Amino acid sequence: MLLVLSACGAAAPDPAAISQAVRETVAALPAPEAPQVSAPDPAAIAQAVRETVAALPAPEAPAAEPAATPEPAQPAEPATGESRLDTVLARGNLICGVSGSLAGFSNLEPDGSYSGLDADYCRVVAAALFNDPDAVEFVPLSAQERFTAVQAGTVDVLFRNTTWTASRDTSVFMDFGPTIFYDGQGMMVRADLSIATLEELDGATICVQSGTTTELNLTDQFRALNITFTPLVFEDIDATYTAYNEQQCDAVTSDRSQLIARRTTLAEPDAHIILDAVLSKEPLAPAVAQNDSRWTDVVVWSVFVTFQAEEFGLTSENVDTFLDTENPDIRRFLGVEGEVGIGFGLENDFAYSIVKNVGNYGEIYDRNLGPDTPFDLARGPNDLWTNGGLLYAPPFR
Repeated sequence: MLLVLSACGAAAPDPAAISQAVRETVAALPAPEAPQVSAPDPAAIAQAVRETVAALPAPEAPAAEPAATPEPAQPAEPATGESRLDTVLARGNLICGVSGSLAGFSNLEPDGSYSGLDADYCRVVAAALFNDPDAVEFVPLSAQERFTAVQAGTVDVLFRNTTWTASRDTSVFMDFGPTIFYDGQGMMVRADLSIATLEELDGATICVQSGTTTELNLTDQFRALNITFTPLVFEDIDATYTAYNEQQCDAVTSDRSQLIARRTTLAEPDAHIILDAVLSKEPLAPAVAQNDSRWTDVVVWSVFVTFQAEEFGLTSENVDTFLDTENPDIRRFLGVEGEVGIGFGLENDFAYSIVKNVGNYGEIYDRNLGPDTPFDLARGPNDLWTNGGLLYAPPFR
């Protein structure tokens, strides 16, 4: 502004006067109100912090992992060092589950004793444990009761004409021993019906026991043949054959060995025939509860003793003459040398006790099912491997 005024030819104002005027003008302006700030209260600050923190949103919790799907309940595995073997030895006898009503396998006799292949194998295990084939308590079980009895520990072992199958070895939680009888499902009909094949049973009524592989196989086989039938199902095996005998059904189906045994009990056995057809494989074997290898080993190798004894030519009558043999395999087998038996937690001569008290497999078979019995069953697959059969024991060494 001073330059403009000077250029117009006006007199320049006094700088000192201007400065004074500015000062006076500024001084005359109203002073802005200053905010009243007091010293902060520490307690108030702390409270404010707490309230602020409390007001913050909580951090999100990590998503929970989905719960694992529970495994199917299984029989508890015995603690280390504990086994049913210890329980049985301490008790002093074997509790053995059987049928009790199947001649040739396990049948209650009028004198209260049990006869049959299965019953004798209970005695085999008792002889291995106690050198006493009579140290057995027999427990008759139905087809529906048998597995529950093993799982619950009501019986120590099951020798009850029971078929070894995949599902029974897994979902039913059984461990099976060697097959003691190779069987197959058959069909029995009255001879006057003139039926010779399964196809001729189209539309027939067939008696069958529930809770068995027989019931399942029957359905599978007839479906495969594209023929129909009406099942008449019974829980009790005696009721099954009573119904057949009373002609409530045209045929009855079961393991061929059972059909042969039951036919002998009918009023006129020759009035009934067993068809040639074999509907299935039925390997009958002992069963114990899963997850107890010490006890399973005792049952398994007791059965193998009977196979190997027959292969060696040892019988209940001649076994004593082999105690002085120079054959190292037989000496180990009989416990004369080595420690095979001790390894099972048994007496070293447990195999000798089995053979001496009960016999080899051939003796057991012939006594219950062989040519001198009403059944007269040929050995067939139930012979030693050396004779073309399926019986075979691993080495005892």
